[in-house]
Amino acid sequence: MAELPPDPRAVVVTASNRAAAGVYADRSGQVLAEGLRALGFSVDGPHVRPDDLGRLEEVLREAVASGADVVLTTGGTGLSPTDVTPEATRAVLEREAPGIAEAVRRAGEQEVPTSVLSRGIAGVAGRTLIVNLPGSTGGVRDGLAVLGPLLPHVVSQLRGGDHA
Repeated sequence: MAELPPDPRAVVVTASNRAAAGVYADRSGQVLAEGLRALGFSVDGPHVRPDDLGRLEEVLREAVASGADVVLTTGGTGLSPTDVTPEATRAVLEREAPGIAEAVRRAGEQEVPTSVLSRGIAGVAGRTLIVNLPGSTGGVRDGLAVLGPLLPHVVSQLRGGDHA
């Protein structure tokens, strides 16, 4: 497996009305941050925001502007009327990477058939990869299992490395 380029930076964003209100702790964001650290990233966050289109778009734009290599979100990807993470992400993306989102959806399908209901998307804004993951700790772990082998190559490409 390829190695990450030097000093890889990630930002974690959690979309959850209840976690933002302090009703319960943000477990999926913590698992996501820990998983990224284990992969070799320095991690900013998790930044917990309510399921609000404008506030999510704002935190995503700030993460891209900060120069993060990767921004991973957790939560807000389902079919509930308040789930707006994909819409906020789409407003920030310049190019989508549908294969990544499909791979994440399929990762947990055998054990959790409802994983295919996630509307999460993935793509690039500037030199930053943004990927939406489900709001469960299991969905985050499945997503990290998919992303872990891809991230060294993606970060290298987005930084302008040789992609031959």
